[in-house]
Amino acid sequence: MKFRFAGAVSDILPGAQLLLDELGVELGEGGVTVEIALSEGELQVGREHTRAYIRYGRKHQFFRGLGLLIQHSRHSDTFHLQENQQFDQIGPMFDLSRNAVLTVDSFKLMLNKMALMGMNSVMLYMEDTYEIKGEPYFGYMRGRYTQAELKEIDDYADQFGIEAFPSIQTLAHLEEFLKWEPIKHYRDTKGALLVGSEQTDSLIERMIEAASAPFRSNKIHIGMDEAEELGRGKYLDHNGYVSRFDIMIAHLEKVLAAVRRRGLKPMMWSDMFLKLASGGGGDAAYYDKEASIPEEMARQIPKDVDMVYWDYTHMEPEDYEKVIANHRPLGCNLVFAGAVWIFNTFGVNYGLSLNASDVALQVCKQEGIREVYATMWGDDGNEGNPFAALLGLQLYAEHAYSEQKPSLALLAERVKFCTGIDMDTFLLLKDLDEIPGQEPNNAKQSNPSKFLLYQDVLLGMFDKQIEGLDLSNHYAELEQNLRAKRDSSAELDYLFEMPEKLSAVLKRKSEIGILLKQAYDAKDTDTLRHMAKNVLPAISKAVQELRIAHRTQWHRMFKPFGWEVIDIRYGGVITRLDTASFRILEYAEGRVARIEELEQERLVFSTTHRGNHKGVGWCSHYYRMASPNVFYHVLNPF
Repeated sequence: MKFRFAGAVSDILPGAQLLLDELGVELGEGGVTVEIALSEGELQVGREHTRAYIRYGRKHQFFRGLGLLIQHSRHSDTFHLQENQQFDQIGPMFDLSRNAVLTVDSFKLMLNKMALMGMNSVMLYMEDTYEIKGEPYFGYMRGRYTQAELKEIDDYADQFGIEAFPSIQTLAHLEEFLKWEPIKHYRDTKGALLVGSEQTDSLIERMIEAASAPFRSNKIHIGMDEAEELGRGKYLDHNGYVSRFDIMIAHLEKVLAAVRRRGLKPMMWSDMFLKLASGGGGDAAYYDKEASIPEEMARQIPKDVDMVYWDYTHMEPEDYEKVIANHRPLGCNLVFAGAVWIFNTFGVNYGLSLNASDVALQVCKQEGIREVYATMWGDDGNEGNPFAALLGLQLYAEHAYSEQKPSLALLAERVKFCTGIDMDTFLLLKDLDEIPGQEPNNAKQSNPSKFLLYQDVLLGMFDKQIEGLDLSNHYAELEQNLRAKRDSSAELDYLFEMPEKLSAVLKRKSEIGILLKQAYDAKDTDTLRHMAKNVLPAISKAVQELRIAHRTQWHRMFKPFGWEVIDIRYGGVITRLDTASFRILEYAEGRVARIEELEQERLVFSTTHRGNHKGVGWCSHYYRMASPNVFYHVLNPF
C-alpha cells in the first residue's frame, strides 16, 4: 500500500511517518492521494478508489484517521466514515512506581499503539521514579527517569498530539522513598509525609518542579489518595490530635500554592474527601451511596483542583451515577479513572475490566464527564505488564469515538489492526485467573495465577480454596489454547510466551499440594516417592522455563530495577520444591516418622471463597502467599 499526502502536513508528517513505517505503508509519488484538511471538530475519513481524505479537528485525531484509512483500505477502495469524539481527554495511566519502569523505547512503542487508537493523553504515575536535584535517595536504585528521558517521552508523544503529564504523590504512598533512614526527617508514618514542616514544604516544591519541568503540559496530578494514616505518626507526637480533614486541607493549600506559582493545572484523587465525609472508613466508605459532602466541608475545599473519581469494579450504572452525584457538592471539575485489571496477577482480568469499563464510560458520557483515564496499577511487584492490557485500552478508545457502546465485532477489528493481536488471544489472558469455581467474569477479582504459583507445596495455604475444581485440566487446556493462538509474525506475540509457560507450570502445580496431602494421609509412600523424585522436579523445571520467559519479557520492556524481586520469588519457589522433595523422601524412605507440614489440617485462606460466592480467593501480597510465617516484623524500622 502506498499513499501520497496532499494539503497541510508539516505538523503531522513526523508522526505519520513513524506509524506508516510500523504498518509497512509507503509514502511517496504514485500512491493513493490523501487530501488532508482540518474539520469543525469531527473526524472524517474516506476513500474513492485512488483518492482519499482525512479531515480532523485536533492533531491526535489525524492519527486515528490514518489508521482507519489503512485498516479499511485493506478490504475496500470505497468507504466513508465519520466520528465525533465524546471525551476531551482520554488515555492510560501507567504505573511506573512498583518496580516495572517502562524503558523509553517501550514507552514509544506504546505511544504508537495509542496514536492509532486515537488517544490524546497519557499520565505517568511516578511516586519516586523521577530524579530530584539534591535528593539522591529519591528513586535510588528504583529505575527513576532522568529529566532527559521524560523530555524524550514528551517529545515523542507530542508528535501524535498526545499530552503527557506527571502523576505524583505529595502526601502518602511514598513508602519506597520514606524507607531510607537518611531522609527520616520527611516521614510522618511509613508511607506519609510529615506535613507542616519546612523541610517537607521544600521537598514538595522541588517534587513539583522536577516532575513538571520536562513536560509541555501544564497538567499535574498531585495524588493525595488513601492517606488514612495521615497525622497519626510523628505529626501526632509533635502537634497532638488534629482532624485529618483539617490537616489535609492545610497541606493541600500549600501544595496548590506551589502548583499555582508555576502556572500548572492540578488534579487529585478524590477518595479522601468522600471517606472523611462518610466517617473516615476505607474504600467501602468511598463508594457509600448514602455519603454526602457536608456544606461546611465543601466550602473549605479549593475549587481550582480537578477531582479524579476512581472506580474499577462496579457493573451497574446506578453505582456510578450515585457516586458521581456524591462528588458534585465538592464544586470541582470531575475526572473519571477506571482500570484495566493487571493488578496483582500474571494475567488480565478482562471479564471484570471490559464489563465495568463499558458501564462506566457510558455513564461518563451521559453525566457530561469530559476527561477519562484507564489506570493500570502494578501492585506487589508488577508481574503483569501494560501491553497485555491493550485490548482494554482499545475499548476506551472506541468508546471515546462512539455515542453508543461499541460492538464486540468493532472492538475485535480495531484491536487486531492497532496491535496485531486477535481479541480472542488477548482474552485468553483472563483464563489464568478466571478458573472453574469463579463468579461470572471474575467479578470478585480472584488471582489464582499468582497465589497458586507462589504458595508452598507442603503448606498448601490455598488448597482448600481450589479443591475439587480440576485445575490441572483447566491450565493444560489454556496452555494448548495459548500455543494455538500464537502468531510468530506479530510484533507483540512475545507477550504470550510467559502466560503459556505459566500455564505449563500450573497444570502441574495448582493441585499438587492436595495430591501430596491425600497420599500422605493414606500413607501411600510409593506415590509420595514418585512425587518427590519425578513430579516435583518436573514442576521445578517448568518454573525455571517460566522464569526465563518472564525475564526475557521484563528486560525487553522494563528497566532492570525491580526484576531482582521477581527473580527472588522464582528462586523461592524452586528451592522450596527442592526442600519438599527432600522432606518427602526422608519420610517415604523411613528416615523420619512424619512430615509435620502435611500433618496440619487445611483451612480456607480467607472468607473470600466459593462457599459465600466470592470467587476462589484473592491475596494482595507475595509474602502472604509464600508462607504464614514472619517475613519481616517492623515496630521501629531503624
